[in-house]
Amino acid sequence: EKISGNLVQYGWYSKQVNRNKAEELLRNEDKVGAFMVRDSSTPGTYTVSVYTKAPAGDGGGAIKHYHIKKTEASPPQFYLAEKHLFYSIPELIEYHKHNAAGLVTRLRYPVGKPDKSAPSTAGFSYEMWEINPSELTFMKELGCGQFGQVRLGKWRAQHKVAIKFIREGAMSEDDFIEEAKIMMKLSHPKLVQLYGVCSQQKPIYIVTEFMEHGSLLHFLQRGRGGFSLGSLLSISLDVCEGMEYLEAHGFIHRDLASRNCLVNDSLAVKVSDFGMTRFVLDDQYTSSSGARFPVKWSPPEVFNFCKYSSKSDVWSYGVLMWEVFTEGRMPFDNNLNHEVVTLVMQGHRLYKPKWSGGRQSEIGRRSDLGNPSISQL
Repeated sequence: EKISGNLVQYGWYSKQVNRNKAEELLRNEDKVGAFMVRDSSTPGTYTVSVYTKAPAGDGGGAIKHYHIKKTEASPPQFYLAEKHLFYSIPELIEYHKHNAAGLVTRLRYPVGKPDKSAPSTAGFSYEMWEINPSELTFMKELGCGQFGQVRLGKWRAQHKVAIKFIREGAMSEDDFIEEAKIMMKLSHPKLVQLYGVCSQQKPIYIVTEFMEHGSLLHFLQRGRGGFSLGSLLSISLDVCEGMEYLEAHGFIHRDLASRNCLVNDSLAVKVSDFGMTRFVLDDQYTSSSGARFPVKWSPPEVFNFCKYSSKSDVWSYGVLMWEVFTEGRMPFDNNLNHEVVTLVMQGHRLYKPKWSGGRQSEIGRRSDLGNPSISQL
């Protein structure tokens, strides 16, 4: 059922929130473009509530409410602006995430019902970074990462979180714990939030925001053949916004790839595991000659001299865009790592994906754009 049956799976939909409560939640978020979709007072109809700037001279922000209308045709189409019709509400919302098209602003930050997920602050409180493990409930296994097992859990029995178990000997733990205090202060809608650590026992745990759809790589592969050009651009923009924030705060990712980005229930893509490679003790991963070193995502200055910078992140972002527009293919899939090093040093680059065209197909060639920063992209 395209009208409402599946809306509950989206983070932007709140089933039983009235106009006043919606305004309260959006004012608390206090971000231009914060929005939610809620039930209208008329059964079976829906309203989009959006936070925007107040008129000049007024304090605070303003809330605009737009009724989602539908045509008389069969099947009906939904719209907020007359000329932009869609067969489902999720498609309508996805379009307006990137196009204001008659609204006061594009729909930028989905806001859900309170207590639906962990708080969006940097950590569960501004002072706390050490989490008491007795406050964590461990649920199903989500997978196994570079450092060890990852499980779904709950904090204080209410907030869903991802809990990473750090296998002994996998990480320089003391260095990481010091850096975690800094990393927790990084907070952006397109970064996976680090909430805290449990460092007083072995193994130590890292507690982060839970992302329902898992890695971007697997999300792309599962949906292969079903993505629109707009969806692929949306994914690329989400990652770019997260990386722009890291760059502005002087933080280098060092291992940007689709496998290190995650997708949540509102289909927002967020950058994860930023800076974590500095704490890996496995030479197979940290040495450019190692079997697990991400050569295919690395520029020459990294695999030759291990010289990381925000510009090396730009290169990796170009490869990530290639992953996005090939819907999860492996870069240089017919070449071994040492062959990729030779090819890149000789000036070879990835082929243009079928969707590519215009500026996005140039990003893999930093020199064509004057060696840009993430913010320029």
